[in-house]
Amino acid sequence: MYRVIAFIVTLLFMSACSSQPPRPSQKVFAEEDLYIMYALDAQQHRNYKMASEVYELLYEKAKKKEYLYRSLENEIVAKEYTSVIKKIDDITDDDLEDFKLTRLKIISLIELGELTRAKELAVKLAKKSGDANDYILAADAYIKNREFTLALKYLDSAYMQEYNEKILDKISIILYVNLHKSKEAIARLETHSRIHGCSELICNRLIGFYSNENNIDGLLSVYKRLYEKTKSVAVAKKIIQIYSYKREYLKLIDFLEESRADDEVLLQLYVAAKDYKKAYKLAEELYKESGDYSYLGQSAIYKYEAQKGKISKEVLNDVIAKLQKVVKHSDETLYLNYLGYILIDHEVDVKKGMEYIREVLKRQPNSAYYLDSLAWGYYKLHNCKKAKGIIDRVVKLEGGDDAEVLEHLKKIDKCLKKRKSTRKKVKKRK
Repeated sequence: MYRVIAFIVTLLFMSACSSQPPRPSQKVFAEEDLYIMYALDAQQHRNYKMASEVYELLYEKAKKKEYLYRSLENEIVAKEYTSVIKKIDDITDDDLEDFKLTRLKIISLIELGELTRAKELAVKLAKKSGDANDYILAADAYIKNREFTLALKYLDSAYMQEYNEKILDKISIILYVNLHKSKEAIARLETHSRIHGCSELICNRLIGFYSNENNIDGLLSVYKRLYEKTKSVAVAKKIIQIYSYKREYLKLIDFLEESRADDEVLLQLYVAAKDYKKAYKLAEELYKESGDYSYLGQSAIYKYEAQKGKISKEVLNDVIAKLQKVVKHSDETLYLNYLGYILIDHEVDVKKGMEYIREVLKRQPNSAYYLDSLAWGYYKLHNCKKAKGIIDRVVKLEGGDDAEVLEHLKKIDKCLKKRKSTRKKVKKRK
């Protein structure tokens, strides 16, 4: 690396000097770009001292202030604070002649712990430049000295100039962490967000504070504003979690209908609310978007449930056609049983329906729901004795107390009694 520096120095002296201050974009000597590459390479490898030396050589040759600033900035990163202050003092007697140099000097003074000098110089700079960043720098000097009230004074002055959110963020941290004024910190952030909008910086700071305060309503409010701005999936999940925690399912449905942030959750909520009309329409949309047959199956089931008890022949045929399409591509027991049961219950094709049910029972022979479907098939075939043997088994299983199962049991028992009564009458006639 020392050979590189020696090479650069040699090239510098071989190059011609310019008597006029160059423009920033003007190339002063042929090797200028090469030296910049060396400096950037040194920075990339975190050799900030070397980068500073290369930029210093560039400044000496090209007389471009930007190289001077970069040289000093790299020295600061290398923690050569004393060197930075000395070099700036050697360049100028007037601390306020060059604002950029003054800022670098203040940063170095703060890092060295020379806070009295840093504060005095930072205050002078802020007053003269009027730049919000210089007020922040002055505040940093006071913060470092744990003079938080004075730091707030300068930050407030800076904030009032342009309502800079980065300045407000610093203000809120001082209020919340250092001065323990949590309500004021949150109020300041909320006021800004209502007037100027809730940027990611401000929203995330509010989220941090509300989370620490365990303020669920505050969190929800901010997450909703942040989602409106970012449309972030992660933020949407937080909103869903909070609404679920609060058990505010209707509001969650409203949010999901408006945002369409998670259609799968929305579908589940429709089903839980027994809003089968919306459920089947959404499932149908999801099928068209994804081609996933499980959504087509759900769409058919929810469409059937939405009109159960008053289903038209047209709708029934549509439901059956959809489920037949599903079972060709999926062997899920849910759809096989549903198709089988519908074919049985509506007496479309009882025997075919029972074939589907038997296929399901091969996999789950002790399912109360599937056995109930089989019993119902025998009932529809007027084999009430066979139906009774199965339904008696069903009521002893988990799920055997289901209302539909008990209704089937009642009808099957009635069927048996009617058969017995008919047989008695026939015997008497004989």
